[in-house]
Amino acid sequence: MAASELYTKYARVWIPDAEEVWKSAELVKDYKPGDGLLRLQLEEGQEIEHKLDPKTQNLPHLRNPDILVGENDLTALSYLHEPAVLHNLKVRFIDSKLIYTYCGIVLVAINPYETLPIYGTDIINAYSGQNMGDMDPHIFAVAEEAYKQMARDERNQSIIVSGESGAGKTVSAKYAMRYFATVSGSASEANVEEKVLASNPIMESIGNAKTTRNDNSSRFGKYIEIGFDKRYHIIGANMRTYLLEKSRVVFQADEERNYHIFYQLCASSHLPELKTLKLGGANDFHYTKQGRNPVIDGVDDAKEMSNTRQAFTLLGINESYQMGLFQILAAILHLGNVEIKDRDADSCIIPPNNGHLTAFCELMGVTYQDMSHWLCHRKLKTATETYIKTTPKIQAVNSRDALAKHIYAKLFNWIVDHVNQALHSTVKQHSFIGVLDIYGFETFEINSFEQFCINYANEKLQQQFNMHVFKLEQEEYMKEQIPWTLIDFYDNQPCINLIESKMGILDLLDEECKMPKGSDDSWAQKLYNTHLKTCALFEKPRMSNRAFIIQHFADKVEYQCEGFLEKNKDTVNEEQINVLKASKFDLLVELFRDEEKATTPTGPTTGKRMLSVRPDKGRPNQASKEHKKTVGLQFRNSLHLLMETLNATTPHYVRCIKPNDYKHAFTFDPKRAVQQLRACGVLETIRISAAGFPSRWTYQEFFSRYRVLMKQKDVLADRKLTCKNVLEQLVQDPDKYQFGKTKIFFRAGQVAYLEKLRADKLRAACIRIQKTIRCWLARKKYLRMKNASITIQRYVRGHQARRLAKFLRRTRAAIIIQKYQRMYVERTRFRRKKAAALAMQCILRAYMARQNYNRLLREHKTVLIQKMVRGWLARQWYKRTLQAIVYLQCCVRRMRAKRELKKLKIEARSVEHYKKLNIGMENKIMQLQRRVDEQNKENRTISERLTSLESSHTVETERLKKEVGRLRTAEDEAKANANKVTSLLEELARLRQELATTQKDKKVIEDWAEKYRDEMEQMVAELKEQNGLLKNEKEDLNRLIQEQSQQMTEKMQRALQEETQQLENDLNEERSRYQNLLTEHLRLEERYDDLKESISVAVPKPGHRRTDSTHSSNESESTYMSEFAESEEGSRAGEDMTRGGDMSTFLKMQKRVTELEQEKHSLQNELDRREEQFQRARARDDEEHKKARSAELEYESLKRQELESENKKLKHNLNEMRQLLSGNAGANTSAPGSPAYKVLLDQLNASNEELEVRKDEVLILRSQLVSHKEAMQHKETMTEPMSHPEDLRKMKDAGEMTQAYLGLKDTNRLLESQLQMQRRSHDNEVEVLRGELQSMKEENNRQQQLLAQNLQLPPEARIEASLQHEITRLTNENLDLMEQLEKQDKTVRKLKKQLKVFAKKIGELEVGQVENVSPGQTVDEPIRPVNIPRREKDFQGMLEYKKEDELKLVKNLILELKPRGVAVNLIPGLPAYILFMCLRHADYVNDDQRVRSLLTCTINSIKKILKKRGDDFETVSFWLSNTCRFLHCLKQYSGDEQFMKHNSTKQNEHCLSNFDLAEYRQVLSDLAIQIYQQLIKCMENILQPMIVSGMLEHETIQGVSGVKPTGLRKRTSSIADEGTYTLDSILRQLNSFHSTMCQHGTDPELIKQVVKQQFYIIGAVTLNNLLLRKDMCSWSKGMQIRYNVSQLEEWLREKNLMNCGAKETLEPLIQAAQLLQVKKKTDEDAEAICSMCNALTTAQIVKVLNLYTPLNEFEERVSVTFIRTIQTRLRDRMESPQLLMDTKMIYPVTFPFNPSSLALETIQIPTSLNLSFLTRV
Repeated sequence: MAASELYTKYARVWIPDAEEVWKSAELVKDYKPGDGLLRLQLEEGQEIEHKLDPKTQNLPHLRNPDILVGENDLTALSYLHEPAVLHNLKVRFIDSKLIYTYCGIVLVAINPYETLPIYGTDIINAYSGQNMGDMDPHIFAVAEEAYKQMARDERNQSIIVSGESGAGKTVSAKYAMRYFATVSGSASEANVEEKVLASNPIMESIGNAKTTRNDNSSRFGKYIEIGFDKRYHIIGANMRTYLLEKSRVVFQADEERNYHIFYQLCASSHLPELKTLKLGGANDFHYTKQGRNPVIDGVDDAKEMSNTRQAFTLLGINESYQMGLFQILAAILHLGNVEIKDRDADSCIIPPNNGHLTAFCELMGVTYQDMSHWLCHRKLKTATETYIKTTPKIQAVNSRDALAKHIYAKLFNWIVDHVNQALHSTVKQHSFIGVLDIYGFETFEINSFEQFCINYANEKLQQQFNMHVFKLEQEEYMKEQIPWTLIDFYDNQPCINLIESKMGILDLLDEECKMPKGSDDSWAQKLYNTHLKTCALFEKPRMSNRAFIIQHFADKVEYQCEGFLEKNKDTVNEEQINVLKASKFDLLVELFRDEEKATTPTGPTTGKRMLSVRPDKGRPNQASKEHKKTVGLQFRNSLHLLMETLNATTPHYVRCIKPNDYKHAFTFDPKRAVQQLRACGVLETIRISAAGFPSRWTYQEFFSRYRVLMKQKDVLADRKLTCKNVLEQLVQDPDKYQFGKTKIFFRAGQVAYLEKLRADKLRAACIRIQKTIRCWLARKKYLRMKNASITIQRYVRGHQARRLAKFLRRTRAAIIIQKYQRMYVERTRFRRKKAAALAMQCILRAYMARQNYNRLLREHKTVLIQKMVRGWLARQWYKRTLQAIVYLQCCVRRMRAKRELKKLKIEARSVEHYKKLNIGMENKIMQLQRRVDEQNKENRTISERLTSLESSHTVETERLKKEVGRLRTAEDEAKANANKVTSLLEELARLRQELATTQKDKKVIEDWAEKYRDEMEQMVAELKEQNGLLKNEKEDLNRLIQEQSQQMTEKMQRALQEETQQLENDLNEERSRYQNLLTEHLRLEERYDDLKESISVAVPKPGHRRTDSTHSSNESESTYMSEFAESEEGSRAGEDMTRGGDMSTFLKMQKRVTELEQEKHSLQNELDRREEQFQRARARDDEEHKKARSAELEYESLKRQELESENKKLKHNLNEMRQLLSGNAGANTSAPGSPAYKVLLDQLNASNEELEVRKDEVLILRSQLVSHKEAMQHKETMTEPMSHPEDLRKMKDAGEMTQAYLGLKDTNRLLESQLQMQRRSHDNEVEVLRGELQSMKEENNRQQQLLAQNLQLPPEARIEASLQHEITRLTNENLDLMEQLEKQDKTVRKLKKQLKVFAKKIGELEVGQVENVSPGQTVDEPIRPVNIPRREKDFQGMLEYKKEDELKLVKNLILELKPRGVAVNLIPGLPAYILFMCLRHADYVNDDQRVRSLLTCTINSIKKILKKRGDDFETVSFWLSNTCRFLHCLKQYSGDEQFMKHNSTKQNEHCLSNFDLAEYRQVLSDLAIQIYQQLIKCMENILQPMIVSGMLEHETIQGVSGVKPTGLRKRTSSIADEGTYTLDSILRQLNSFHSTMCQHGTDPELIKQVVKQQFYIIGAVTLNNLLLRKDMCSWSKGMQIRYNVSQLEEWLREKNLMNCGAKETLEPLIQAAQLLQVKKKTDEDAEAICSMCNALTTAQIVKVLNLYTPLNEFEERVSVTFIRTIQTRLRDRMESPQLLMDTKMIYPVTFPFNPSSLALETIQIPTSLNLSFLTRV
């Protein structure tokens, strides 16, 4: 189809933009050929008109479909052009945080300016061995490809890393070298890879500096060759450097720094060894302070200095040489501070005694006078004479700076040479991989000689790159046998000729340098005259005569001619060099030597001074000639050598891009990115690819992707023919595609057209589905509305009928109500009038009666006034006294009550009080006892006060009686004087006056009494309120106590669980450490054996070796030197040669083995101690928990009783006070029977009752304390007396009650335990039934799913799928039946053996009965022929062998035994039983030498057979099973009670009697651990190739996921080919592992641990690959993974292994699959994801979300905002930042004791084992 047909409405295009370079827009109107403009709508909604070029009529670039955006390879894009590349890089960098992208053969790396966790060892291991296209783009993938091609093609490789300053070239090269060092390792023990990596910090310190663009910019180019031997191990390296920026030593721009090493020295100047350098801060030196920013954020120069020194040491540069280097560097700094002053216009002078020059001379070992002289003078030579001429200040300063640059350059080259010496290897180099870290294309405002050389180098590299890309394209087309058309590409050979050809720019520059009066201006004129008219790439600026312009491949660059000649000459004053050569400083002299160096920094020195080396005076011409070679010539020669090297290797390209100029993390500047993409050749690669057939599909991938565009009749058996037929129908132009042998090649844009057709087809299908569903929904809605309308009508009509009936009823009821209401109103009015009349009569009569009564009352009261006054006076005095007493008592009691209440409140609110009550119950009892004593004292005091009050009351009574007598006498006298009227009248008046006064006093008293009553009532109300508050507080306290007890219980349980978990983790860590040490031990043993074998092979002469017979068995086992191994392998000769040849290595290995053995024993002891501590802690925690719970319950009851008693007491006091206040206020007696007296007595009684209550509480507390102590002390309570025996004598009854209570509690516990046992059994039954029900449900669901899938398939495929399903089902049933048959065969064999034994016993009994029959009985019976069996001997389960047959026994039973035959035909563990029976006989005859020899030979032979056949799973599994069985036999028959409780009586008789083999049990346990780890590694090697293909790549559910377009990189196909592993392959392999271990009789618990480790490996490898593959992170892949995991879980159910912990190891993978499928939009989705993915780390969750890729246009990408929300929610998680799971992790293994029920005496030795020399005993 024509390209213009794609420009339809809604098509998206790219248009140029000034700020964003390219901007996306959408067509509003279809384009028609001939239109001059396009109507577009921008993404922000603005509509614009885009005018087309009237000459070319070029349409804007089309935008790729959304599903192609973010691809790993830019060549996978359908439209290959600049905006598509830029947008794809931006999306990956900004949205997905992916810094690497493929562009054909180029890896584009964008500097993130942030440390990313993607370079760890786990990532290296994940990329190791993988194809380049299978994993996400990474620098490790490029390194792996280079390493793989080197090993496969046996051709040297190169990795070319380029980019401008700050793009990350150095870091990329460093990570590539780290990858090689990690993956390949070194061939020797010299740690060459560490030395290669150690060269990085050295070269960074002396060659890197901070610039405005980069904090660690490489100011030189380097090419590192990493050498490999024939086994592709690193053996050494070599480094070549290019064009060091020497000018930086003496000058730095603003915000820049000098080389790092100077600042590191200044930061470390405080060190004692550097005091002699006389350094200070960086701001003290001219050469380090010009940039005005000597500090880099986040960099510690002192720490970097330490790293640099460590790297020097690692590379063999000793301390003396290091100090010499630092001495020269410090001298350079001092030289920069030398001040030169003007003497006159043509001369200058250095002030005398200049401190910095003095320091320079001292450090460099030269004289002050010579150096100061030649800094200010220069020597001129003519043909006949030599002149010494002064120099002006400017020239002197330049000369000083030139000297500093020259010294630093010499020092740099010296360090590079010695680094190369340290990395040089004596082993012959087989191949190498070169890593080129070189500057990228540069263009600045002012470009000088350095930029010219850099751009010249990039021209050469770009030419090589273009040729390589062109070559690869040609090879691909020829390989696929498609027509080859010549692709036009940019050739920059004319630009290279302009620079390096004869009469080129460099040639003219060298020629001008040779001229005596050559200058930059004359050289510029020569350039203009030579190239201006002849070369189109050379131009002259319009406004300058001292500059020129070159058209490079990337851009035009204008170079300023000023300084070209000086920099090319690189001159330095020879007299200054001669002064330095005459130095006493040896290292300085060595720097300026021209001949080969005689000293080496790696050699030992005898003192602090190094050997003196003087320059050779006999060869001055050679040095002068070499010194005159120009910089341009040297650079051109080294560049030609580099290009020859690169052309002889296979190149791999890494292009580093700097995203912005401000070093902001993950910030993308499109302008800067496009400049670099154009400059680094990425767009040229795109252009070359786009010129041919950039899109390439395999036939199977094309068929899988575009199957929806085919009809059923178009699908043929031949996929290739099907694709051809379909393409001819879909694409009419045959030039748009080509058919290769294995791929279909498409022109640019054709894949987008096919994707459009596919999307249209899917959209039409979606519309049809939507139409049908909407029709169905509308009809359902209509029917629902119709039914609802009918229902509403029915209910409305019924409602109306009910309303009418209700209205009629209400009308009738209203009439009746009106009748009765009117009657009620009239009756009410009559009753009201009648009541008013009666009330008026009543009031009138009452008024008259009251008047009469008041008159009589006044008369009566007048008579009684005198009596009342006298009585009132007496009562007044009594009341005051009584009120004072009562008030005093109230105050005292209130004060005490308040104190007690405050104390109770404080105690009630204090949590510590409860703890003290729990802890110090005895203290509480003592306090209560003291309180009782205090109350007794108080009661005695109150009694004494009462006695004194009674006595005072008696005295007062007598006095009042006397007063009454006196008054009576006075009354008699008054009566006698009654005739005295006058006195009586006066007396009457006085009495009246007193009466008035008394009335006033009475009124006052009544007011006071009323006021007092109100106060008392208020006080009572307050007391009631306080009582209510106390009740509430009591309830709150009870609730708080319950909550706190519950919290304490939960806290204790949590603490117990945490401590238990911590102990288990510690135990597992110790086991893991111990088992890792065993692995290291085994590796050292193997290394030791290899050394012995190599030595014995090298020197075949035998020798004699004496063996120490006193060696312990453990030593012989741990060092693997058994007598059998010595005689078998001839290790005596090898050991003689070891002693003679490589004794140091042997001693080192032996020492290491001894240390590991000691550490192994210590770790084993620590492990045992931890296990015992764990068991004791668990038992102690359980016991303490029970005790604490019982104590808490007792304390709660006590506290409740105490509060209730105090509440009762307060209520009682309150009632008494209320009764007292409400009593008769007019009582006038104070006798002992008076109310006050009763109140006091009642209070005394209340105190006594409270005292009794306290005593009862004390008794209860003590009884409970006793029970608590009894629970803690268990058996000690019968013999140990209590702490308070005097209290026990007082509480016999309480003790009996306590015993009764304890008995009741035990009964309750017994009943509760029985109930719990029944409940557990019921729960177990329910759980089993639930499991069966769940399995049935899952089986039903699976069948339904299969049925649904089959129904969706076409008829032919449905029949095929049903047949396949039936075959699979029958196969599984067949396997199950075979397993059952094998089990039945085993059972039959066992029963046959038992039958034989029983037949023998029956025969013996019959023979005995026949012998016992009398002769008379046998006469009458007929004589029959009887088969009389021979009586067998009573065997004891032992096997006897001769000493000389021991080697034969081990050889036949271990070394030459075939596990397959033993496992199938014989009982499991037979070799272990035979060996143990032989061991029993050696124990029986008490032969310790034979026991030791047999065990040692057995262990060493097992090790030998495992070393020989360690890759065979059956062999390793077989000997793991037998080793464990042998270990169990040693335990079962050891005689220990803990192992004998499962034995029969006969088995207990067979226990070992003479030797304790506990140490050998430990050795066998270690051997079993080693075999287990070897089994896991063997199993991992078998499973590893299957996991990724079976779990991720293979489509178990066909048709769910489509295949996206791939780029140039090959990607593993997801379609199952013949050699592709599937999930069934994994399941078959797991079945094979399981059946093999079961046949070998492996312990069930051990099988569970192996299966758990298998599933962990499957889950970890799958998840790691998922995290590193963007093409696998999609919704459909998540469903595939979940289905695969469900199949693995089904396998676990079939094998009854669901409780082995294997399912939990797959939890991270399950959650990752769920994460791919869940909704990822809203905050609720984020919350659900955070709660769901608890087994994944934050880094893994964010990585999956970033990698999520839609496979269809109907899916949506995860927004950046959503990912930020997830990161915010997961910020507080405490977890490891590691991205990948550790696939090398092995769970610690345990060997639970598993006794055997097999009787040793019944074991028969088959003849197939060739063990006829063994005799049963």
